[in-house]
Amino acid sequence: MVSLLEDIFQLSAIILLLCSFYYYRHFKKIKRERKLTSFEFSIYLLTRVAFFLCAGSYLLLFLDKNY
Repeated sequence: MVSLLEDIFQLSAIILLLCSFYYYRHFKKIKRERKLTSFEFSIYLLTRVAFFLCAGSYLLLFLDKNY
């Protein structure tokens, strides 16, 4: 169980790194000019899911180490 959570945490950290780099570099320039395309919106959703997975798996790992 712990190894699965650590894998999820590492995977979400990699996704966050890649998506955040793309998001802040590209979307910052265009977000006030127009609506996001479907690809841009999917990257946005993927980033949101990665944040949730990262925070959730970190919280579960933190709680597991305390017991």
